[in-house]
Amino acid sequence: MAKHWRIHSHDRDRIDMLARGAAIPAVVAQLLVCRGVTDPRDARVFLDPKLSALRPPEELPGCAEAARHIHQAVAANRRIVVYGDYDVDGMTATAILWLCLRMLGARASYYVPHRVEEGYGLHADAIGKLAAESAGLIITVDCGIGSVEEAQQARRLGVDLIITDHHEPPAVLPEALSIVHPRLPGAAYPFGGLSGSGVALKLAWAVCQQAGQAKRVGQRMRDFLVQAVGLAALGTVADVVPLVDENRVLVCHGLSSLAERPTPGIAEMLKLTDLDKKARLDAEDVAFTLAPRLNAAGRLGQPTLGVELLLTDRPDRAAELAQYLNGLNGQRQSIERSIQLAAGKLARAESDPPAEPALVLAARGWHPGVIGIVAGRLAEKYHRPVVLVAWDSMGAKPGVGSARSIPGFNLHAALEACGDYLLSSGGHAAAAGLRIEEGRFDAFRAAFCEVVAQQLDRAATSPELAIDTEAPLSAFTLRAVEQIDRLAPFGEGNREPLMCTNGVTLAGPPRTMGDGRHLALRVKQHDVTFRAVAFGGGEWAEPLANLAAPMDIAFRPVINTFRGRRNVELRLIDWKPGGRPPSAEVKQG
Repeated sequence: MAKHWRIHSHDRDRIDMLARGAAIPAVVAQLLVCRGVTDPRDARVFLDPKLSALRPPEELPGCAEAARHIHQAVAANRRIVVYGDYDVDGMTATAILWLCLRMLGARASYYVPHRVEEGYGLHADAIGKLAAESAGLIITVDCGIGSVEEAQQARRLGVDLIITDHHEPPAVLPEALSIVHPRLPGAAYPFGGLSGSGVALKLAWAVCQQAGQAKRVGQRMRDFLVQAVGLAALGTVADVVPLVDENRVLVCHGLSSLAERPTPGIAEMLKLTDLDKKARLDAEDVAFTLAPRLNAAGRLGQPTLGVELLLTDRPDRAAELAQYLNGLNGQRQSIERSIQLAAGKLARAESDPPAEPALVLAARGWHPGVIGIVAGRLAEKYHRPVVLVAWDSMGAKPGVGSARSIPGFNLHAALEACGDYLLSSGGHAAAAGLRIEEGRFDAFRAAFCEVVAQQLDRAATSPELAIDTEAPLSAFTLRAVEQIDRLAPFGEGNREPLMCTNGVTLAGPPRTMGDGRHLALRVKQHDVTFRAVAFGGGEWAEPLANLAAPMDIAFRPVINTFRGRRNVELRLIDWKPGGRPPSAEVKQG
């Protein structure tokens, strides 16, 4: 779909004041202003986040109390179970807390529910099973804040429950020994955006303090916590929480920890994916290389293998697990491509996707662990909320659905409004899941599309590119892009800078890569030429090859390192027929 380019307006005086006050280049000041950072002190903190900027764990609501209960359970030799989740945030949170307990000599194990058979969250059957196995304390990570009935079940069975979570708290909280949550009602923690693994890290830190009876922990615990920061960074990036405030600190330092102090399993995964050869890891490496391999275990019904990869201290087992999860990710990719082709064909057969308020599709044989990824890709492609439902192959069970939204539309609220047609639903504004009987699907689709049509402004269904600045290609020297990279790590809440320029021509015919899915080309403006790559842009090959006039391009400048040489290249995000190029003269800030 054609995108509307919205170029950020600039206040030159404000940019110059920030550049002088923070002693930073004008291009960095300009990008910081686009992100709402205008005070020189805030700019310095943003560009040089210190690990000491993490707030003490006792400030996190419920954390100190939970740590005391855990320390008492360890001292009493009670059996402790860490109850996790099957996504990367849940896996890393599970690993952080279990490693902490093992270091302290606790009788600890972990439990991760099956994505398809059990689904997300705390389950009464699982609690019953753990109680029968003599669990004395269950600690949830990345789940449990809405588990009111399950908490009552634990109490009836005589099992203590500590809940640690970061999802939206309900009006009625479960009854638990302690609840650790950054947005706990009635509390005033300054940053509510922690991931589940970030919350688990704070709790592990507090438990270490309890064990050492001091705020400053010993060297062994300090080494553990540094490694745990790496695991928290992995979960934080994978869960797409805002990379600001404490999350920015965790990811900045955690990326270094993952590279320098990886667990044996992470070390094998880095080696297998050639990330061990990089000078430094970035958030993109986590989001697109490490996280999908761990997520594949959860999506295809084997989440305990992902947790085991993070926990094992045996190099041979680590290598075996890394190879297996890598193969599992290949299966996931193949399944995903198959479902995406089928869903796209079904969408075009049943409707005109650009004209519909939403896409609601269902089929038999789709893998319920993968449809969420496909729903996200279709939502991005058509800029519409998308719901995909996988019917049980034998028709004996309800359909399992995954939904993805677009900016400005609350998916969770829309599903609640259609609750009469669903067996259950849950999630948040951007992503959600549901269960539905096959006979209710048509009525649900009609109701959901009506809700979307009523609540979503038609203009909001036109995708928009938020562009930081317009500049000639000559501005993007190696030194300038190095300065731009100081704003990393990039992700949710701190998006990678997006630039545009006009009057660009092709310096040769474009060519497709990766089975035709991606595109490589060389673009020229005046006497400056760059290699450009458009991931997922293979369909642009023909129209670009036939383009006779200059074009405007939206892109992200990146540094590509190959055989020791570092060069700037462009990640092409969008293009359109354009006009004259800007002046070749560039004033360097």
